[in-house]
Amino acid sequence: MKDSQSRRPADPAPTSPGAPAEGAGIDVILAEPRGFCAGVDRAIEIVERTLKKFGAPIYVRHEIVHNTYVVNDLKAKGAIFIEELSEVPPGATVVFSAHGVSKAVQAEAHARGFEVFDATCPLVTKVHVEVAKLAREGYEFIMIGHKGHPEVEGTMGQLQGGIHLVEDVEDVARIQPAQTERLAVVTQTTLSVDDAAAITAAVRRRFPNVREPKRQDICYATQNRQDAVKIMSPQVELVIVVGSPTSSNSNRLAELARKLGVASYMVDSADELRPEWLEGKSRVGVTAGASAPEVLVAQVVDRLKALGAVSVRKMNGIQEKVKFPLPKGLRL
Repeated sequence: MKDSQSRRPADPAPTSPGAPAEGAGIDVILAEPRGFCAGVDRAIEIVERTLKKFGAPIYVRHEIVHNTYVVNDLKAKGAIFIEELSEVPPGATVVFSAHGVSKAVQAEAHARGFEVFDATCPLVTKVHVEVAKLAREGYEFIMIGHKGHPEVEGTMGQLQGGIHLVEDVEDVARIQPAQTERLAVVTQTTLSVDDAAAITAAVRRRFPNVREPKRQDICYATQNRQDAVKIMSPQVELVIVVGSPTSSNSNRLAELARKLGVASYMVDSADELRPEWLEGKSRVGVTAGASAPEVLVAQVVDRLKALGAVSVRKMNGIQEKVKFPLPKGLRL
């Protein structure tokens, strides 16, 4: 379950004048749901409203969400993305990314007197609250997630110790908690649902009394987009995932399609779509990670049409109506 990054394709070679389109006769199926989730919508709106209220520049710790287009758009509006608060000048306004931050980062921002707006996804905050609550009751934790991912760093950073990271089933055999009477499992919210279930089962086999969340930590949007790919994959011969290579949930969509026996590629933009991927294909599925805007999906569809795709239809799927409130200081 290591957080793989998809191979970045080179720019497509131009076709010669009069050459037949590689995608001639292709039907395109759009996954439903796809693209932005409520947490991403909220995070982007927090940055935009902060810019409007305080003016540029504002400082955003880490990419607000893992999408190149979104980050570049916000940079153009005056957001400056940094990795360490030491890069922020005194008196500045800071936004924490949707992935969440550790207690140490929160404390540093407070000590330096920054105006802070927290864009942490409420579903990530839910995991932080659960960790804090159970830690007070004496629990240690097993966290299922990808090493180095900012969400994992933020969740593990809620405690000074007693939280053990596992990335795959093999890791479960290697961890050595100080005690097993009070042991709880939590997960990164953007994992493969199936992989997380397999690792949780391995944890349960080794630690039969482990406490699991009342509701799984993997977010509704991650689950819904993976379920849509499961439905779509048997209907197509190729799956295109719109998403940046740093996006965990986008990578999981591409991996899932491949596990279901369908060729799959991730693209950060329509320019990365390779005509040769379409050779011999009659049905192509398109989806997007939870941090990828619909404008990029539209551009990919336009590119497929330019390559000769003849029809585009949406799958039937769940209509997401979740909306998270903004921080008090930014509400209208």
